[in-house]
Amino acid sequence: MSKFTLGRIYLTRGVNDTIADKSSFAKFVTSSIKRHASGEWGNVCHEDRSANEQALVEGSRLFSVYEEAEQPKIWIITESDRSVTTILFPDEY
Repeated sequence: MSKFTLGRIYLTRGVNDTIADKSSFAKFVTSSIKRHASGEWGNVCHEDRSANEQALVEGSRLFSVYEEAEQPKIWIITESDRSVTTILFPDEY
């Protein structure tokens, strides 16, 4: 169940290209988006986790980090107005 609206979902070129090359990465991204939308923030620090919980109340930006064996780390960021969610690699920020 989604705790907030994701808006339009955008992938960076790096994420998009990796999805095209690896079906296992595509599944990882899909499951990570679902986790993000449900408020399961992944591997964020305590401060970011608290900030996300507050953002659900105040309408601020949401930030998640997901890592899985054999998959590159991804970040998922939903903008404060909930119009856009971006999936990117940390080095693409």
